[in-house]
Amino acid sequence: MADTAPRWRSQGRTRRSTRTVRISVSAVIVAAAVLAVLLVPPLVQLDEQAVDLSQKLRPPSWEHPFGTDDVGRDLLLRCIYGLRVSLLVGVVAALVATVVGTVVGALAAALGGWTDRVVMRLVDTFSSVPHLLLGIFVVAMFRPGVWPVIASVAVTHWLSTARIVRSEVLSLRSRPYVDAAISGGASRWRVTARHLVPGVLPQAGLAAVLMVPHAIWHESALSFLGLGLPSHQASLGNLVQSARSSLLAGDWWPTLFPGLFLILPTLAIAGLAGAWRERINPRRRSELML
Repeated sequence: MADTAPRWRSQGRTRRSTRTVRISVSAVIVAAAVLAVLLVPPLVQLDEQAVDLSQKLRPPSWEHPFGTDDVGRDLLLRCIYGLRVSLLVGVVAALVATVVGTVVGALAAALGGWTDRVVMRLVDTFSSVPHLLLGIFVVAMFRPGVWPVIASVAVTHWLSTARIVRSEVLSLRSRPYVDAAISGGASRWRVTARHLVPGVLPQAGLAAVLMVPHAIWHESALSFLGLGLPSHQASLGNLVQSARSSLLAGDWWPTLFPGLFLILPTLAIAGLAGAWRERINPRRRSELML
């Protein structure tokens, strides 16, 4: 037993240092992505739609670090504009879905009884339909654009938040301070607004952050299928979709760089969300430190 304790402490320090590096790298990637989408478009003052057929499918160079696409547009600028659209869709859709899911889950748990049963059966019914299929149905009713995609993602992603908030509210209802408030004459709505909803805000915020990568991937999938944003508008899904023919011809850069812009920021956001989850859940954090 005496020989194993130092080894446990060493493994714990190694895991903590690895987690610190992971969080630092994720924070740097997210900060770089946010700064790029905020600063590059107003500072560069270049038209990302400008076509120059004489520069068609040029490989990466000093003039074009990411190369050019099949009509001569600068791929780095297109990737930054596409990332800006994808982040806009992801953040707005995640916020809308989180608000809807928090309200529905909190009301279902607070009211209880038949209201809770009906609401959760509706949630189960919507959850039985694949998200992408339901999203395609939503965007098909509108013209391609940013807001139909946001509505599609928000409609399909509030269900998990509703379940999380409901279970958390049910847990909070058994706390002594809630029983004391009810015994003191507080109404159900007052208890919900003053004690239950504030108690689930950390979990709801975490759900919103975790939803952003899912929303970005959802938007990219819809745009890749030609059902999201217009084909001329820069988005990561559109860039990957338009690069398929170039990849078959051996031109790898129109596919690689948009793919990296899609994968790296979403993984970084998910990494920061995982660190937040460990912080707000001490038991899980202590388990991971063993």
